[in-house]
Amino acid sequence: MTGVYERALGEAAADLHPKVRERYSVGIDDDACIGRGWMEISRALHMVPVLYGMTVDDLLFPEQGSDVPFTVTTVGFRTDGGHEAMTTRRTFSFDGTTRHFDSLTVWDDEHGRLLDFLGGHGLVASELRPRVEDGTLVVEGGRQWARLGSTYVPLPGPLAASVEVRDRYDESDGRFHIDAVVENALAGRILSYRGSFTQTVEARETVPETLRRHGLTTLPPR
Repeated sequence: MTGVYERALGEAAADLHPKVRERYSVGIDDDACIGRGWMEISRALHMVPVLYGMTVDDLLFPEQGSDVPFTVTTVGFRTDGGHEAMTTRRTFSFDGTTRHFDSLTVWDDEHGRLLDFLGGHGLVASELRPRVEDGTLVVEGGRQWARLGSTYVPLPGPLAASVEVRDRYDESDGRFHIDAVVENALAGRILSYRGSFTQTVEARETVPETLRRHGLTTLPPR
């Protein structure tokens, strides 16, 4: 396994299911991984206005539904600041509407931590805390910041969101299964999605501009 999650997991990476380990092994010189499947998505009604605003930067979205066609693309590259990174684009196809949820996961080698930059411009940064449970990759969020260019403003608890993502592989159906929940201390559950998909590897010569995040030269303070 290579890539940003190996850096964060260390020896625990060996405990991942081999398929999950392969999925998160995307390095800077590797081909792209493409997952295709369906999701069940729900969101809190009182959060709809906020979620609409987040669609401007491909963060979250207000739609919900069952059997929503889903595609996830992951590609490794190196940021403008020289950090090893994996960019992820999640695409949800609702009736007549396509939504994206983008993130850039960066390994901070200097401080030994994993960071996630959310949305198309990475305006929200969060520490990630991955662990392995029975072959499943479990990722939770930690401290968060609002990113304004090279300046990071800490988000206090009431404004920050808690995130938990579980990604596992089921031998019985040959599919990846994902369960993601986004919550807030004041607002409660904001959005959740769960579903399954298969994955293929596709050759790439460069990272498409739609997946590359430019201008990320500094990371949040330790």
